[in-house]
Amino acid sequence: MTEPHEPRPGTLSPAAASPALARLVGMPAADFADRVWSRAPLLTRADDLPRDFADLFGPDAVDELVARRALRTPFARMAKDGATLADRTFTLGGGVGAGIGDQLSEDRVLRELAGGATLVLQALHRSWAPVQDFAAALTDDLGHPVQVNAYVTPPQNQGFSDHYDVHDVFVLQVAGEKRWRIRPPVLESPLRDQPWERRRAAVERAAQAEPFLEETLRAGDCLYLPRGWLHSATALGGTSIHLTIGVHTWTRRHLVDAVLARIGDRLTDDVEARRSLPVSPGTSGGSEVAFGDDAEVVRSLVAKALQDIGVDEIVEALRPQVRAAQRAEPLGVLDQVERATRDERDDERDGERGAPTTWRPRRHLAAHWEGTGDNLVLVSRVGRLEVTADERDAVAEVLDGIRDAAGLDPALRRRLALAGLLVPADVSGG
Repeated sequence: MTEPHEPRPGTLSPAAASPALARLVGMPAADFADRVWSRAPLLTRADDLPRDFADLFGPDAVDELVARRALRTPFARMAKDGATLADRTFTLGGGVGAGIGDQLSEDRVLRELAGGATLVLQALHRSWAPVQDFAAALTDDLGHPVQVNAYVTPPQNQGFSDHYDVHDVFVLQVAGEKRWRIRPPVLESPLRDQPWERRRAAVERAAQAEPFLEETLRAGDCLYLPRGWLHSATALGGTSIHLTIGVHTWTRRHLVDAVLARIGDRLTDDVEARRSLPVSPGTSGGSEVAFGDDAEVVRSLVAKALQDIGVDEIVEALRPQVRAAQRAEPLGVLDQVERATRDERDDERDGERGAPTTWRPRRHLAAHWEGTGDNLVLVSRVGRLEVTADERDAVAEVLDGIRDAAGLDPALRRRLALAGLLVPADVSGG
């Protein structure tokens, strides 16, 4: 099995294998990667895209989520005139048998929307199936994890003032129209710990300048913005609904942190790095002069450790973050148990048997092997599974799609199914 069992973080797939990205940009994936990605905004009109976004989300989805799904904060928030509203203004208790005080109240949401507030439905990549499937496919195309929020804004209203995001975004206009104003960054490629609020004065000054881009998005249009680009938007005629896909980019800083973590691990095992600093009378806890010699020793130790760290070791250090950044393809728990158990019964039964389940690898597992010899463990987003040396090759070939799961030993196939590594082939997933 290839390790890791997914596209390398930070890479874009070939154009032919990027169906989700192709819905958002009117150019081949390779051109987007070379010319646009993380560099400049890109507005693509509906006429230049395969189809609109009505299959992913729409007004009926908003009503379903608000009134029927018992969403709680922080899966929803509301804002007006650039300020976030208090949760109590749009939530209420769940009633008998659901004694939770922060569930969305359709009546309060209605009141706030009628008063000009924007409703934000957050983490739709977890709560709305069409968006969930699309987000998983886009993550594969980009090699970076994504989140999806919906913004519902009444006519002639603005939910948020000029700001920048610390992640790249794709804005998918679903319904209505919204006027967007885009301005260059005050901080290029900001990290997660560099939000716009820390540069509020600079953002407010920059917002007074002429926009780099000012355009109206209509249903089916898509806008890409690299992280750091300032933006604000106002709904025009009719209620505006758009999806914002936030791309949480892997950056070189992630690799820097991985390198530093590996250096720290190595130096923990170095007795020279563990030695006490000298007694330094009168320095009140130390000074640059008193510790100068030791600082030089540490510089040398770090430099040596850095030379000894290989690229594979850095990638390995980042692997847990990559694995935690996305969930595996959804599965039906009861259906999974019933089919695995039925197949086991049929394998044990003499005589006629029912049609067996055809199993396939579950998507987005991010699986890799740990251990050697007879102590092998398959580690993935769904947990850890011990596998014997005799089973390893067969399991790897099935997960890589080289071998049909039907050829596995029935007991092993059932173990893989109940571990969530295989799913029925007739079940679609993201």
